[in-house]
Amino acid sequence: MTTTGGRLTAVQGTAMYLGAVVGTGVIALPALAADAAGPASLVAWLGLVVLSAPLAATFAALGSRYPDSGGVSTYARLAFGERIAAVVGWCFYLAIPPGAAAAALFGGAYAASALGGGTATTVVTAAVLMAAVTAANALGLRVTGRLQVALSAMLVVLLLCSVALSLPHARTGNLEPFAPNGWSAIGPAALLLVWSFAGWEAITHLAGEFRRPERDLPRATAAAVVLVGVLYLSVAFAVVAVLGPAAAQTSAPLGELMATGLGGDARTLATVPALLLTLGTMNAYYAGAAKLGAALGRDGAFPAWLARGSHAGEVPRRSLAVVSGGGFAALLVVALTGVGEEPLVLLTTGCFVAVYAIGIGAALRLLPRWSKAHLTALAGLTGVLALLAISGRYLLWPLLITAGALLYQRLRRRPPIAAPLDAQVPALERSA
Repeated sequence: MTTTGGRLTAVQGTAMYLGAVVGTGVIALPALAADAAGPASLVAWLGLVVLSAPLAATFAALGSRYPDSGGVSTYARLAFGERIAAVVGWCFYLAIPPGAAAAALFGGAYAASALGGGTATTVVTAAVLMAAVTAANALGLRVTGRLQVALSAMLVVLLLCSVALSLPHARTGNLEPFAPNGWSAIGPAALLLVWSFAGWEAITHLAGEFRRPERDLPRATAAAVVLVGVLYLSVAFAVVAVLGPAAAQTSAPLGELMATGLGGDARTLATVPALLLTLGTMNAYYAGAAKLGAALGRDGAFPAWLARGSHAGEVPRRSLAVVSGGGFAALLVVALTGVGEEPLVLLTTGCFVAVYAIGIGAALRLLPRWSKAHLTALAGLTGVLALLAISGRYLLWPLLITAGALLYQRLRRRPPIAAPLDAQVPALERSA
């Protein structure tokens, strides 16, 4: 059994997955999807849950064989070369600041609903969340892993309680008509929900931090897929069946569920799980992105100044500072212009779809042909092609990032810092 010198266990890895995937999707998007497709939005939720299984399993297979902080960028380098690796790294890294700002604003909206104060409360709460996540990650992964376990356990309990309390008020009549906007509306609803399922690739950047990646990473992935599917489908069904047409009119569906189950005063209790979910999502992404930025600096895709902290056990504080600074900049733009969170969500979604596409392509080249993992990647390819088809014009942002990454590769003058051997050799081969 191979060890890497990392400290994360399978339990902590499961918690990190939950933090990366479950979050603002639960607190914000069930109502938006219901507005787009009505009860038929449940089909979109189910479809993306099913797609998650092969995607998550594929990235876990890659992470267990190539445990490196570069994540999908490392897999792209091994499969396609330095330029495509740089593209992946840039897409993921530059998706995190706007995504973090959007997530923080979703959580801030719940605080504003409970405390009042409107936009000012929303923005201030978002800034506090971003500062807290930055501080936690700056202290190192030991703190991050333990914090994530606590947050994930609390959010799971709170979500299941809110759903269980509201389900007695579910009405089958709220499921009719099932597709009020037509079956074609499922596509736009699914596009909105892609944001909720971004995260299966995030933990690959922390694969080298697991004690035994080839054992712990698949276990964490399997547990996370089951838990995420149960949580998402439970909340989505409750929103549609309990709230009915009113689901499309609320910006805080979780609060409405709690109010339905416990009474109007319980609506403010939604602030607690909303903030915990937001904190967990941001925590996982800041940790993964900070490690990625350091790995990109090490490999020459980013300036060498960011390379410090790329090895297992190190804290990439410089890269973390860049991620955090970009998030605060995005938050400032929203606060000054009043454009809202939607543009930030769409920028992030386009990048993640592009990362998924390249990651699946790398898996098809790197994993043993016709093995179980390779067949799983083929299944994931079908879903990724569907995501690309419904993304449409929102792929423009990753295309611009691609151009920037390729231009930087052409203009750079220094050779990359040599990657450690464990970034190049599969873990299972090293243990042979």
